[in-house]
Amino acid sequence: MNLVDRAKNIILKPKDEWTLIDQEDTSVATLVATYLFPLALIPAIAAFIGYGIIGVAFFGPILSWGIKMAIISFITTVVGIYISAIIIDILAPNFGSVKDFRKTMQLVVYAYTPVMLAGAFSAIPALGFLGILGLYGLYLLYIGIKPMMKSPDDKVTVYFLVSLLVIIAVYFILGAILTLVLVGRAYNMMPQ
Repeated sequence: MNLVDRAKNIILKPKDEWTLIDQEDTSVATLVATYLFPLALIPAIAAFIGYGIIGVAFFGPILSWGIKMAIISFITTVVGIYISAIIIDILAPNFGSVKDFRKTMQLVVYAYTPVMLAGAFSAIPALGFLGILGLYGLYLLYIGIKPMMKSPDDKVTVYFLVSLLVIIAVYFILGAILTLVLVGRAYNMMPQ
């Protein structure tokens, strides 16, 4: 299945799409190269445009700022998804679920689809608040846990909540580290 069809179907027909995804033998490398990387570029490019070309807040557009924000966005998305999938997969047996990294990676990547697509709104700072539409990914994660991880009905909600906390923690920790490394000093050098 191509990227556009998969993204459209996971958003519009998620229950049917999770059933199809569960039957696929897509490798992690193929999933990352053909789905995750292209979609992760959407919020990264939007961050570059929003911060580096159009400008945000009182700083105005600063090209180097846009480049740094794009790098932070891309790395946080890709590495964050990968680390989250590793942790969620390690935790799987604690929730009576199947430990299968390939399936866990599919679950996290496809559930993250709305977040990456909604990241496009950051290209226009005034529309950045529409990024909240990415929260639909929570629903996708919730309904994807049972078919992808073979979780028992009584453990789905708890496994979802723990998975959600893992994703949030990884995203914020990784984002904070990257921001400190890439932007920390640049922010202090900004004209006052």
